[in-house]
Parts: sequence; structure tokens; C-alpha cells
Amino acid sequence: MSVQERKQRERAERERLIVATARELAEQQGWDAVTTRRLAERIEYSQPVLYSHFRGKREIIGAVALQGAAELATAVRAATSAEDRPRARVVALARAYLDFAVRNPAVYDALFQLDGGLAYAQEDTPEPLKDAFAALLETLGEVTGDGVPPGLFTEVFWAALHGLATLTRAGRLLPEDAEPRVELLVDRLAVV
Repeated sequence: MSVQERKQRERAERERLIVATARELAEQQGWDAVTTRRLAERIEYSQPVLYSHFRGKREIIGAVALQGAAELATAVRAATSAEDRPRARVVALARAYLDFAVRNPAVYDALFQLDGGLAYAQEDTPEPLKDAFAALLETLGEVTGDGVPPGLFTEVFWAALHGLATLTRAGRLLPEDAEPRVELLVDRLAVV
């Protein structure tokens, strides 16, 4: 291995460490606790080293969001692939999405609430974000109904899931109605 290859590997490892540490700190204490100073202390590198990887917190949030998008896509695909009927796949998708939001609140915020400097629904949207949307579209495209563009239906269904995730997390919805909400959403929106 050449010196340059070793340096590139070390750089990639430091970058993974920064992202993992930011994510861990955000999950434990919220995004307000994530500062470049605290990250530098936790990873035991100087702030200039951290800035050589990311220009600031916004880019770190973006990196966590991209990682989270890949994880969300994997979770949705795993849940839907275990089902053989369209309605069951949509229910599994909804549950997987909402479970992801509950299990990873800081990552969910990085993806959908905070400014990570990422382009959404544009040509220059990063591939992990496109793939997360594609994971939803793969299942929801089966149940759009006549004359409804699959992408548009996926956006509306996703918006409903996001609303449920956000309102549930804020304590605005009764926890005991979580499952009936999913069933109602699927029954009213999905054409199966």
C-alpha cells in the first residue's frame, strides 16, 4: 500500500469517526450539543483537523442525513420484502418508516428537519436521498390507483408518514392509536 493510499484510508476513517461521533452526541443530547469544539474533543483531534473534513456543523448534519437515508432505504426494503401482498407491503413500509423515526430521532431530524445543505427533489439531489425515495416508490408505486403519478402519490404518502412521525414524537398524538393510524392511512390512500 502506498503512502497516499494509507493517508486516504486514514482520512476516510477520521471522517467516519466524526460523523459517528456527531450522530452519537446528537442522539444523546440533541443537535444543539453538537459543536465543532465538542466533536474535536471527543474524537481527540484539533478543530482544524475537523474543519479539513467538514466546513462546519451544517455539512456534518448533511453527512449524518446521507447515512440515515441509506439506513432508511435498507429498513424499508427489508420490511417490504418480507411481505407478499401489496397492502401488507404498504403497512410494512409505514411501520418501518415510523419505527426508524422513533429509533433514530437525531438522524430523522438531520434528514427532514435540519439544514444539512442537501438538495431535495432536484437534479443534484445526492444519491442516498434519491435511493431512500426510490425505496418508498418501489412499494407505493404499486398502489397509486388509476391516473395518479406514482411519484406524486409517494410524496403525499411520505408527507403523511412524516406528519405522523413528527406529531407522535412531539407528544401530540395518543400512543395507543399508532396502529389504527397506520391502518387508516393505508386503507384511505392505497388502492389495493
